[in-house]
Amino acid sequence: MNASPLLVHEDGPEGVYTRGTGEAREWWRVSLSERVNMFRIEHGHADVATGAVDIDTVVDLDNLGAKLLKWRREGFVAQADREDEARAAEAGSRFAAELRRAAAAAQAAREAGEAREEARPEGAAVQTVCIGKVAMPLAQARSLASQALVPRLNDAYLFTARTDDIALDIVENRRVMLIGHTGSGKTSFIEQVAARTGHGVLRANMNGQTTIGDFVGFWTVKGGETVWVDGVLPVAMREGHWLIIDELDFAEPAILAVLTAVLEPNGKLLLKERGNEIVTPHPAFRLFATANAVGAMSAFRHLYQGANLLNEAFLDRWRVYLFDYLSKDEEAEVLRRTLPQLTPALAQTLAAIAADCRAAFAREDLASAFSTRRLIDWAELMLRTGDAERAAGPSIYAKVSAEDAALIRSIIRHHAVFDADPGADAAAGGAR
Repeated sequence: MNASPLLVHEDGPEGVYTRGTGEAREWWRVSLSERVNMFRIEHGHADVATGAVDIDTVVDLDNLGAKLLKWRREGFVAQADREDEARAAEAGSRFAAELRRAAAAAQAAREAGEAREEARPEGAAVQTVCIGKVAMPLAQARSLASQALVPRLNDAYLFTARTDDIALDIVENRRVMLIGHTGSGKTSFIEQVAARTGHGVLRANMNGQTTIGDFVGFWTVKGGETVWVDGVLPVAMREGHWLIIDELDFAEPAILAVLTAVLEPNGKLLLKERGNEIVTPHPAFRLFATANAVGAMSAFRHLYQGANLLNEAFLDRWRVYLFDYLSKDEEAEVLRRTLPQLTPALAQTLAAIAADCRAAFAREDLASAFSTRRLIDWAELMLRTGDAERAAGPSIYAKVSAEDAALIRSIIRHHAVFDADPGADAAAGGAR
């Protein structure tokens, strides 16, 4: 089999292949031989033009292909490829410089816009709160019903650098989709941003819990009259709530079809069932979605049975962010913030256990993921009981299969040492 076309520069195999620099430079030179369909190969060191040639032979194309493969493995690179790399590096450098200038101009424009907002007459100024490094406007005064929809504030929640771009998208009213494994904090991030900015949140779970009528609305009989009841989408649009569509990759096709128009910039909702009424979104309305097996997570679709394949045209209407679990250090910090009684060593150990369980889930050794919520629940019970194994019963083991419980127990025991029989120690203490 002729391997050479796969290994050489697009202009052909002729040329110089080098590795190393200066006196340590080594090279092979390939040129056409006077013999038909044959190639001359020469080998030398240091300078190609003046260096002595210690190998000079002629080979056919098949042998040359084998040698090119061997040279590639040994680190030899064609001179033409080096020139291409140099040109690409130069072009990349120019691109990077242009991008830095454009990004600086965009940042200046944003800051100028913020300055204009701050300079508005007193009483019209917009108050903001910092989410990470992003200043986000607070919700305007709302009704008691709207205030009741504002999520509960979690003071221990950790906003990491990964969330800054998402926060900016929320300010700019982009449609944001967060993808990642279950329990990675996709929904809780949106809720905690809303909790700090004072926005009400509505949720629609697509995993068999929300029909097209629940989502858009329906006619019903009330008090002898036929009345229209808005679904969760028009309610959020009219009232200016934030709507989270959980597990969008499980949604019915009819729901996805309705969403398409709303996903456009300033998109409006057409209620055909109400005589083609058009619902214009409130300025505070924001639309979010979460999914487990979309885009970069498609490789894990088999772990989420029933998930639908979302087409690229639909995905292109969203900003899609891959939301991974927190790092061990970040999760340890969350544990310490939530439960100050935990020592740094205990928090690090618990975070390492969670990381190992998630790795086992990704390998499909475990059937269930290990959320931060589950980890905190376990830690709370540990502090109450003083017994990690006893606390793991209701917080972990009882929620999974016997096989998963056995594997999780082994992971825990790898990091933490339990008493062989805590009950026996307690009994012995009572006897004394």
